[in-house]
Amino acid sequence: MHLIFVICQWLEQTAIGTTIRESLWLFPVIETVHIFGIILLVGGTSILDLRLMGLTFRDEPVTKLAQRFLPWAWAGFITQIITGLLMFSSEATKMYVNTAFQIKMLMILSAGVNAFVFHSLAYQSVGKWDKDPVAPVSARIAGLISILFWFGIVAAGRWIAYV
Repeated sequence: MHLIFVICQWLEQTAIGTTIRESLWLFPVIETVHIFGIILLVGGTSILDLRLMGLTFRDEPVTKLAQRFLPWAWAGFITQIITGLLMFSSEATKMYVNTAFQIKMLMILSAGVNAFVFHSLAYQSVGKWDKDPVAPVSARIAGLISILFWFGIVAAGRWIAYV
């Protein structure tokens, strides 16, 4: 048996996993909070992505929007991590074989890599293009990739229940 599957089996049998799975209301409440996290995360990142692509807020400096919306995105991301782990703990073996869940996790990892590359490369020179109505090509591409990943992550999350 694969080690990750064994860990999933163990996780489902923990007190947290069992309590969530056996409760009538706990999973739906956690899922609702998860949705609020999606709103914060995808809302905050989408505003920045659309600005990077030059589609909205063209008169706002990128750094000003980042200061305003990244804390909300981080709060949403932390909410997503906590609630996602709680929901996962209640049905880990089911998620282990769920293609939509696997795609969602791969896209989250890819979105993280995209953000890391953007902040390591293009954002380092933001002082040169911060107030330009259209960001450099590398920043526009990073914004497009980011918004596509986050919308894809939301879609894959919805598909989990049906795959």
